[in-house]
This record gives sequence, structure tokens and C-alpha cells, in this order.
Amino acid sequence: QVRLVESGGGLVRPGGSLRLSCAASGINFRIYDMGWYRQTPGKEREFVARITSAGFTNYADSVKGRFTISRDTAKNTLNLQMNSLNSEDMGIYYCKIGLAYWGQGTQVTVSS
Repeated sequence: QVRLVESGGGLVRPGGSLRLSCAASGINFRIYDMGWYRQTPGKEREFVARITSAGFTNYADSVKGRFTISRDTAKNTLNLQMNSLNSEDMGIYYCKIGLAYWGQGTQVTVSS
């Protein structure tokens, strides 16, 4: 059974940083593209960052230069380092592995 467990969300001040992690089990982690998405109330889930099975990355324009996606294949963990956070970064962040596997989400709140 595939299980994705996110962690690392929380409350941070504007300009601060958070590191999200997504621990995967029951899946051959190495062969999948994977990414992070976020959702705010009343809006559709939106793409944030992606890393392919070959290690190529791409980002939403709104987070380029501030967020870094990475993965640790030894630990089956997907990470998202988020720096210079602002209020527009708030939302529930979800990891996605492959086309069908989603985590349960972790809340990110940016407030002074």
C-alpha cells in the first residue's frame, strides 16, 4: 500500500523559511516524477515545483529563486525548502508522486 506522509508545515513570519518533507512508503520511489502543489480556500490546487525521475526540476514562476525541491532516494523522501515566504505562499501543501499518489497535505501559514 502506498503511503505518503508530509511534515514540516507550520506558522512562519513573512520572510521566514520552512522545509517540507514527504516520506513515501510502498512505492518504488526512484522511478517516478514527483512534485509539490498547494491549495488555498476557494482556489484550485496549483503546481509549485516538480522533480523528474532523472533529477530535472522546474518551478512555478511565483516561487522561482525562493523554493528548492529535492529528493533523497535512500530515504524515500521528497523535500521542499521554502525561503523568503510571503502571504501568497500560504495554503495546504501536498506532495504528489507519479500521476496518482497524493499526500494528506500540510498547512503553511505566513503571518506576523
